[in-house]
Amino acid sequence: MFRVMLVEDDARLAQLVMEYLAGYEFTVDLVMRGDAALERFKALSPDVVILDLMLPGLDGMVVCRQIRELSETPILILTAREDSYDEVSVLEQGADDFVNKPVQPRVLLARLRALLRRAQGKAGNADPAALEFGALSIIASDRVVTWRGEHCLLSNTEYKLLLVLAESAGRVLSRDALLKKMRGIEFDGLDRSIDNCISKLRRKFDDVDSEKIKTVWGEGYLFSPSAWA
Repeated sequence: MFRVMLVEDDARLAQLVMEYLAGYEFTVDLVMRGDAALERFKALSPDVVILDLMLPGLDGMVVCRQIRELSETPILILTAREDSYDEVSVLEQGADDFVNKPVQPRVLLARLRALLRRAQGKAGNADPAALEFGALSIIASDRVVTWRGEHCLLSNTEYKLLLVLAESAGRVLSRDALLKKMRGIEFDGLDRSIDNCISKLRRKFDDVDSEKIKTVWGEGYLFSPSAWA
């Protein structure tokens, strides 16, 4: 059985989620305040976190960032907001995926299972060897990125995207392929989170001419292994 920490202040919705997931071998622990979430997370050590954004005591964005600073535990955001800016923001704070309210239980279950499969795959395939491209070094087992000899601070989403690109160096990856590898979902034609994150990576790695991470028009993005001198 998997342990889920559900951070949600809507008692009716929480009860619905708890009852549904209990039928699929999930143990669910409910937390109803944002300012209680971090300590409960430390005590429970859950396999996955379901986190509402609008919480009493502390905003869900802050809670997400606090948890991500401590752990790589998958975080699934529940949101009633439909602003794409908010969706990009939660991913940049370290969330792994999000589901819009009103929640469809089957969709929630599918997303949870996808997150857990990816987490288990990472745990089983951790490789201490570094990916080296010129002045760039990525040690996936320690989640450490160095650029020109200095530690590079990346958000969780930036790190995941860089790692996916680097692992497929020399190959063009479509937005659909990138989203599937990072979040287990398909590109809907409107999601701009990949493009926004690529722009941030280019700024952080002095890629003003888009030579390190190339845009292949009509196809996607390509990590150029020879451009990281």
